[in-house]
Amino acid sequence: MNLTCKDIGLRLEVENTLLEQLYNTGMKHYPNEFGGLLTGHYSEDMKTCHITGTLLPQKYKSSRYYFERGREGLLEKLEKLYHAEPRSIYVGEWHTHPDGEKGPSDTDKQAMQTISDHEEVTISCPVLLILATSPRGYTPGFYVNFKNKLYEYE
Repeated sequence: MNLTCKDIGLRLEVENTLLEQLYNTGMKHYPNEFGGLLTGHYSEDMKTCHITGTLLPQKYKSSRYYFERGREGLLEKLEKLYHAEPRSIYVGEWHTHPDGEKGPSDTDKQAMQTISDHEEVTISCPVLLILATSPRGYTPGFYVNFKNKLYEYE
């Protein structure tokens, strides 16, 4: 899947097989929300984000309309990916909206701003993937936090 955020000139690439993997992972927790980190890399010109994987949290809080990812163990996993070949880095977050919409809630918007402002986050434009899920399938919504605002990839 190749998407563009026309408002700010950024591109996003992700394989459909990864989206299927995220959907299947999310459905193991259905009807509660679930999610994790997105990993990947950027093009040399920093205009294209290639999402290639996910890291799942060991601990989290989850309900039908809420997901809070824990941090335990994720930094160590990210460091291993960074030193591996090919190199991968943290590029964003994903979570499900069971029987819901692919759009971000106010809580999602606030969380992405908090992540962008966090001193340990070294990228300036983290990606947010929301998977609207149901037993019938999923619809992905991709967003990027850029200068304190979420923009949608299309």
